[in-house]
Amino acid sequence: IVKNTTGGNIANLREILNAAKISELQRLVREVPVADNVVDYAVHLARQTRPNQNDVPKFIKDWISWGAGPRASQYLVLGAKTRAILDGRPTPDIDDIRAVAKPVLRHRLVTNFSAEAEGVTTVQIIDELIKNGR
Repeated sequence: IVKNTTGGNIANLREILNAAKISELQRLVREVPVADNVVDYAVHLARQTRPNQNDVPKFIKDWISWGAGPRASQYLVLGAKTRAILDGRPTPDIDDIRAVAKPVLRHRLVTNFSAEAEGVTTVQIIDELIKNGR
């Protein structure tokens, strides 16, 4: 496998989407309406990952050294819109935000020594935030 994938063999690729089609799909996602409560939930969820914010769960302060920035909220909403489109729905809901939370947030959270020592992962922390309705 290594020789076949790192050698001189060139894969026979064919275009599935061109740049214009990708841009069109990106525009479509941005045009999907989203309710204020869904946006508010995305912003709140991202803020809840920041240990220096007031009113965050104790486990965030215990296990996170750096939380998600403002772009996380944007991508939670864009991911939720995309999920709604793929599901044939006209607008996303809070469950869509929850569904995209792991792929959007897991690489944006930096755990501290305590989390590492206890074997706690960013995915477990995100699950805990969602489970607690935060």
